[in-house]
Amino acid sequence: MKVALVGATGLVGTKMLQVLEERHFPVDQLIPVASALSVGKKVNFKGKPYTVVSIADAIALKPKLAIFSAGGSTSLEWAPQFEKAGITVIDNSSAWRMDPSKKLVVPEVNAAVLTAADKIIANPNCSTIQMLLVLKPLHDRYRIKRVVVSTYQSVTGTGIKAVTQLMNERKGQVGEMAYKYPIDLNAIPQIDVFMENGYTKEEMKMVNETRKIMGDDSIQLTATCVRIPAMGGHSESVNIEFENDFNLEEVRSILSAAPGVVVQDDPDNFVYPMPLFAQDKDDTFVGRIRRDESQANTLNCWIVSDNLRKGAATNAVQIAEYLLEQKLI
Repeated sequence: MKVALVGATGLVGTKMLQVLEERHFPVDQLIPVASALSVGKKVNFKGKPYTVVSIADAIALKPKLAIFSAGGSTSLEWAPQFEKAGITVIDNSSAWRMDPSKKLVVPEVNAAVLTAADKIIANPNCSTIQMLLVLKPLHDRYRIKRVVVSTYQSVTGTGIKAVTQLMNERKGQVGEMAYKYPIDLNAIPQIDVFMENGYTKEEMKMVNETRKIMGDDSIQLTATCVRIPAMGGHSESVNIEFENDFNLEEVRSILSAAPGVVVQDDPDNFVYPMPLFAQDKDDTFVGRIRRDESQANTLNCWIVSDNLRKGAATNAVQIAEYLLEQKLI
């Protein structure tokens, strides 16, 4: 099993190497790929150094699988060339997510849509992934009508430049800015660019990706996405209106049984999810589960997950695991 990792030296790429190793994914030969500036550098995997190669050289080495985490423009240019060479691509950028010919997959939710013919598979947005792990089992039981979500997203979602900005500000040092404004002691109500409708691209990703993954265009969803000076994971306040009424104990029971979900919901003992404690974990945590007393059939909850792991690296590796298990690659 030859595996190419495109974007191997980036924040998510580094996390992917870690997750591949931790989950014992059967990599016989790793082909780390990065930009021209990084070609020739070394990355470590399973205690061995591997030399970073160019993307063209990676295709020539004929891997069976390529995991991309190198941005949308790189994916748009190169993923079709990997596909042409018979290589299956799992892409972490937004490039292919809403392409009707490409599958958008959260394995616990809709892995069954995958076939051997799928050569470019899209990994969803981190905020969408963690939310859908909670929404899908509840949708199956009660039918979701509408979702209102506000996110509180870690600086790691922007990348190493944003982490450096936050750390510089904490130390009182001047340095390169990832954001237009300071992030320490602040909350920035903009993630990605603004669209014509006044929403950001990140907010519209959550709307459109939810409908595609759930296979239900009737679900109404509105989002506000905010960057905060947190590390470890993204947090979401989610208000869910169902067609049918629910029992809170049954909701907790459904979520406790949902794959990849851990219920942390004991307010009497101050137990609820927080990004500080979600860091480096593959699970998605849900708590503050309570009825919305202002409206019938409506639930409030708080969802937290490590955006570099389940929100990116782990989800991509889980897709690869499913493809292997089902003999689709």
